[in-house]
Amino acid sequence: MHSGITRRWIRGSLLVTVLLLVVIEGMFLYSTTRSYYDGVQQSMYQRFSSISGQLKVYGGDTARRTAANRSLALRRMVEQFSDKDKYEFMLLDGQGSVIASTSGTSAAGIISARDFEEAQTSADGYGTAVYTTSTGELVMSVCCLVPYAAEEISAMRMVTSLSLVRQQLLNTVLLSLLVAGAALGFAVTSGLYFVRSIVVPLGQVERAAADIARGDLGVRLPETDPPRDEMDRLRGSINRMARGLAETEKMKNEFISSVSHELRTPLTSIRGWVETLEALDDPQDANYRKGLDIIHSETGRLYNMVEELLDFSRLQNGGIHMECRPLDLVAELTDALLFCEPRIQQEGLELSYAEPEEMIPVYADPDRLRQVFINVLDNAIKYSAPGGRITVKLWAGEYKAFVEIIDQGRGIPPEDIGSVKSKFVKGSNAVRGSGIGLALVDSIMTALDGTLDLRSTLGRGTVVTLGLPLYRQ
Repeated sequence: MHSGITRRWIRGSLLVTVLLLVVIEGMFLYSTTRSYYDGVQQSMYQRFSSISGQLKVYGGDTARRTAANRSLALRRMVEQFSDKDKYEFMLLDGQGSVIASTSGTSAAGIISARDFEEAQTSADGYGTAVYTTSTGELVMSVCCLVPYAAEEISAMRMVTSLSLVRQQLLNTVLLSLLVAGAALGFAVTSGLYFVRSIVVPLGQVERAAADIARGDLGVRLPETDPPRDEMDRLRGSINRMARGLAETEKMKNEFISSVSHELRTPLTSIRGWVETLEALDDPQDANYRKGLDIIHSETGRLYNMVEELLDFSRLQNGGIHMECRPLDLVAELTDALLFCEPRIQQEGLELSYAEPEEMIPVYADPDRLRQVFINVLDNAIKYSAPGGRITVKLWAGEYKAFVEIIDQGRGIPPEDIGSVKSKFVKGSNAVRGSGIGLALVDSIMTALDGTLDLRSTLGRGTVVTLGLPLYRQ
C-alpha cells in the first residue's frame, strides 16, 4: 500500500511539478535569450539611426556632389570608428560586397549575406542575422540600407561578437537550473513528508484493521484530543469500532450464556418429567397429569423463547414485512390486556385500566402491535411481586397516541437503564428470559415510526411509554 500511494504521487503530483518546472524553465530561458539579443540589436539600430541623421546634413551644389560628400563622410566614419573593439563596421555596395571595413580587410569569414538580403526586402530597411563565423565564434550582424544616395555605397553593416552574451546566458541558465533544482528538491522533500504523514498512519490503521479482522478486539490506535485532522478522526473511528465490537462480543457471549441457561432449565425439567412418566403405568396417577402439565408449560415457554429470538433476528435483517392498516388502538390494547389478565390474576397482581370511550386511530401491523403489548406486560408481570398493581393508561395527544404501562416491581438499576433496550443485554436485576424482549419491542416500534421510553426507580417500579403516530385520513 505504501509503495502504491508513493507511486501514484510520483505519477501524479511530482510528474506535474516536473513538467511545470520544465515549461517555466524553457519560457524563462527563451525570454532571457530574446532580451539579450534584442538589447544588442537595439544598440546597433541606435548607432545606424545616429549615422543616418548625420548623413542628412551633408549636401552639395548638385545631387552628384551631394552623393559624393555622403560617400566620403561614410568612409571617414569607418576610418574613425571609435568602438572597433566592440563592433566591426562595414560599408556595402549594391551586391552586398564589402567596400570598406574598420578592420581594413574584406572581413572574409565573419560575414553572412542573410542580413543584407533581409534588409532589401524589409519595410524598414533593416536585416539581422545570428550565426557562427569560420573561427567558431557566435556573432550578430545588422545591416541597414543607406537612406540617402552615397555613390556606390548601398548599405551599412555592423557585426559584434555574442561571446559575452553567451557567457551571461550560460550563467543565467546555471542559476535558473539551480533555482529549478532547489524548487524540485523542495517539492520532492515536502511531498515525501506529506505522503509519509499519510502512509505511516494508514499503515497503522491497516495493521489495526487486520488485527480486528483476526479477532483481536483489544487493539487500539494512538489518538489526539481534540483530533487535528482527518487521520486522527479515522483513528478515533477505528478505536470506537473496536470498542463497539468488543462490547458487542462481550454482550453476545453473555447472551449465549444466558440463553443457554434459560434453555437448559425447561429442557432439564422436561427431561426429568419424561423419565418420571416412563416409570408410571397409570395415566390416572396425579403425578402423571402433573408431569404432562409441566411438560406442556415448559414446551410453550421454549417455543415462545425461540419465536422471540427468530422474530428479533428477522426484524434486524429486514426479513419481516409489516402489514400495516388503520387500527383502533383502544381495541388492540384491550384485547392484549384480556389475553394477559388470567396470568396477572394467577400471579396475585391487580390490573388497573380504564378503557377510553372514544376510539384512537393508528396505522400499524396488528400482530406486531399485539406482540409489543404482550412483551411489555410480560415484563411487568415478571418483575412485580404478588399483591402489586399494574396500571395501564391510554390517551391521544395532538399528533401521537400514548400507552403507558406502570408496574410496582423491582425496577431497573440506573446503570442498566440506558442499555436494556440493546440486543443481547440482560440487566443485572433481570429474571429468566432471553434478554431481547425490550430490544424486540424497540425494533418493532421503530419500524412502526413509534417510540419507546423507559423510566424506572429501583425498588419502586418501571414506567414504559409507547408512542404511535395518530392516523389521519
